[in-house]
Amino acid sequence: MIEPRSGPGAGAASTGVALQAALDDVHRAGMPGVFAEVRDGDQVWRGATGVADLDTGRPAGPELRHRVGSITKTFTAAAVLQQVEQGQIGLDTPIGHYLPRLVPGSRGEAITVRMLLGHTSGLRDYLPSAYPSLRGFPTIGETTPASLDEHRFTRFDPVELIGMGVAAPPVGAPDGAPGVYSNTNYLLLCQLLGHVTGSSAERYITEQVIERAGLRDTVLPTGSEIDGPHSRLYESWFGMIDPPRDYSVFDMSWVGPAASLISTMADLNRFFGLLLAGEIVAPSSLAQMQRTGPVISFEGTTIQYGLGLHRVELPGHGTFWGHDGSVWGGGAISLHRADGGRQLSIGINLMRPNGLDEHGRPRHHPLDDALPALYHLAMAGVPAPTAA
Repeated sequence: MIEPRSGPGAGAASTGVALQAALDDVHRAGMPGVFAEVRDGDQVWRGATGVADLDTGRPAGPELRHRVGSITKTFTAAAVLQQVEQGQIGLDTPIGHYLPRLVPGSRGEAITVRMLLGHTSGLRDYLPSAYPSLRGFPTIGETTPASLDEHRFTRFDPVELIGMGVAAPPVGAPDGAPGVYSNTNYLLLCQLLGHVTGSSAERYITEQVIERAGLRDTVLPTGSEIDGPHSRLYESWFGMIDPPRDYSVFDMSWVGPAASLISTMADLNRFFGLLLAGEIVAPSSLAQMQRTGPVISFEGTTIQYGLGLHRVELPGHGTFWGHDGSVWGGGAISLHRADGGRQLSIGINLMRPNGLDEHGRPRHHPLDDALPALYHLAMAGVPAPTAA
């Protein structure tokens, strides 16, 4: 549906029809449920398709709360930049200056706060150590999803998780290029926030970022449940879980304030709109967040990453800023045109449906076409070129 702040024109209505059709295409391609909010100037479109619960057939809705994974990192980065503005944290100060016990010795002296924010520290992700059956990752064929069930209600200690990442062989030298995406970086930043504020990272981010932005349906959870209307989250782990299993109830201490945020698509659009307008951090801090370099994602692709922000170029339609994220069973993407004129936030409730080929590599899935087509339409307002 289109909710104008002023009267909608025929163009806005036709865009809404096209967006709904693209959502429906994603559902037909195999996604149980998908929901979105797209903003274009004064026009706001919200839509959903499919189901939030495969057992009951409860329909998906655009208002649903959702685990948005690593989109949390933008919130955490904004909190750190606030402390930089107050003189409590130095962007180019070594993390060993603040947390010598967590990153001791020469590595603590070489890795700066900026490197943690931009994933150029060289620290490996702790995930394969915390989840033993995933130790072969990113060689997916060598993994199994057994640890997902074993640790559904495990309460992880963030200091122990950081220790796993620091003890693991590095993925590169500090400030090396390209960087490598790692949750270890952001758990360290959460410990840093606690160290300099005298509070927990969860409390500081809640009070100074979430509440400051006026987000009513956004929370860093303390338990394993999602409060309020939400979708089930179905994980396939590359066809090894068949049928996909619901992991919407899960203790999120395995990522904490690095990727545990629960939000709505409307709240995400509001947050990024305010952030990019310089109302969450100062314009000078935003400029630091938007200084990007190449970083290798979990999927093995190279993204342009700043300090808690991705940059996406859409030829002919401008530069977009935002983040994406995934948890067991759920994913989201939130992208926003640099001039503030176009915003999109999209949530999905099935992850990693691709089966593996004889070499242990993910096979092509119809969703690999339908989801990018939806994202392109939501960003550009026009269908993706056939060649794309």
